[in-house]
Amino acid sequence: MMSIRIAKGERMRALSSVSIVVVALVAGTSVAGCAKLDELQAMRAFKAANQAYGSHDYKAAASEYEQAIGKNPDLGYAYFYLANSYDNLYKPSRRGEADNDGLLEKAVQNYTTAADKLSASGKPEDKNLANLSLKYLVAAYSVDKLNDPAKAEPVLIKMIQLDPADPEGYFMLANVYEQAAEYDSAEKLLMLAKDAKPTDPAVYLQLAGYYNRQGQFDKTIAALEQRAEKEPTNPEAYQMIAGYYYEETNGDTRLLDAQKREYVQKGLEAVDKAMQLKTDYSQAMTFKGLLLRQQALLEKDQAKIKDLLKEAGEWSDKANSLVKKQAAGAQ
Repeated sequence: MMSIRIAKGERMRALSSVSIVVVALVAGTSVAGCAKLDELQAMRAFKAANQAYGSHDYKAAASEYEQAIGKNPDLGYAYFYLANSYDNLYKPSRRGEADNDGLLEKAVQNYTTAADKLSASGKPEDKNLANLSLKYLVAAYSVDKLNDPAKAEPVLIKMIQLDPADPEGYFMLANVYEQAAEYDSAEKLLMLAKDAKPTDPAVYLQLAGYYNRQGQFDKTIAALEQRAEKEPTNPEAYQMIAGYYYEETNGDTRLLDAQKREYVQKGLEAVDKAMQLKTDYSQAMTFKGLLLRQQALLEKDQAKIKDLLKEAGEWSDKANSLVKKQAAGAQ
């Protein structure tokens, strides 16, 4: 009898163990099923959000993206589109209104989350979206929005660290420093941009613009000439050089006549190069006429002045005729 009782006890314990295992398996299956269900619901909400976003219904999109993230907080890209939906709902004209400002605060929060989540990904498309999140985050701190450039600085530093080969981060941080009158830092950032991508013509355009704002004409021209070296077949690169020479000779009253003569000559050389590359370049023709008029102002010989003005008029007429012809062709 004792052995029978023992057998029954062992059987009961075995059944109890089996019950525990079954309960655990059912619970595990339930958790896994819920996770799959949440993932499915998240993707459904994300799809609906994308449709609303594509239709510019940003209010509906934001609601659906919130639901998607609530079901699956790992959807890094959903945070970007959620942030951008709030960003689009924000109205600068209503700045100062609590509800409106709250939209921008939500945008900042979600751009930050998107950048953090996506930058950790090994996928290039995720890193690109992380970089874009940071750019939009910087824009949120601009004058017409939060007007807090100090908070933009660490974001831009992070953006540069995320993609040190992209010069745009350097440009944007240089602009922050320039606006804060930290000119040495601004110039250094632009030079770092050049080091990061020395073949990019945009780098030299940024440098030229900076030096021009600082009144450093020689450095402006040097940057534009470097840009032209990178784009030797681009007529606009040479036309821009000619334009800057004209503006300097026409606008800087401190220049001596000898300096003006030199600048006019260099401007004419640049504009001729532009027209060699593009024979129907009306803007270059206009500037050639303007430079010839500047040259006429520097001459003493009346016959020479007359010839220069005549040639200037001819180039001006050619430019006007070409513009009309091109406009008629477009119509």
